Amino acid sequence: MLVAFVAGFIDAIAGGGGLITIPALLTAGIPPHLSLGTNKLSSSFGSLTSAVTFFRRGLFTPALWKAASIGTLIGATTGTVIANYLDADFIAKALPAIIIATAIYTLVSKPATPDENADRKSGLFQWVHGLILGGYDGVAGPGTGAFWTASALHFYRMEMLKTLALARTMNFISNITSLVTFALLGHVAWGLGIAMGSTLMLGAWCGSHSAIRMGNLWVRRIFILLVILISLRLAWQHWIL
Repeated sequence: MLVAFVAGFIDAIAGGGGLITIPALLTAGIPPHLSLGTNKLSSSFGSLTSAVTFFRRGLFTPALWKAASIGTLIGATTGTVIANYLDADFIAKALPAIIIATAIYTLVSKPATPDENADRKSGLFQWVHGLILGGYDGVAGPGTGAFWTASALHFYRMEMLKTLALARTMNFISNITSLVTFALLGHVAWGLGIAMGSTLMLGAWCGSHSAIRMGNLWVRRIFILLVILISLRLAWQHWIL
């Protein structure tokens, strides 16, 4: 539960909370598929809390993101079904390289200005974007929030707080969709997931409000730092150990 609180706080600011909770579940001796399903349950608490917080502050407009939402839902459902049959070893080894590249791009890319709008991208583009990241969240999950944040910064050129609001909302959609699918497949430890979800939700609330108070520049810096640290940890775990 303590690990879940820390994960919720970090996930609200930068994404990647699953990179903390999933290893913790596996370390506790919980089988991989059950760990993924239980993590979706606890993560749904946190992503919902973050999404609601940003929405209430006027940082997310649902009408602009219908296509992305549908694509994310379809992708998460498909990805979760595939996760039952796919060997995750390759994904585990590729994940550090992907996250490091994401962090480097975010570091060197030009920050978006507040007057740039998300609706410059077509509905089809949003749908494909959501389908890909929703599919990844269903298959594996860790780092999805960070991928949403970094890719949305690039494609939609919004300010950081609005990008975070989008990332947390899409992450909630894929989390809840994947959770329902995992539950139907019998891969959720409900008691443990709810216990972790309660503290993860508190961490997400604290993280969301901290992000709003710190503003775009500091959130961007923290995002880059956390993503680099997470990627180095993954590289050590999957490439060296």
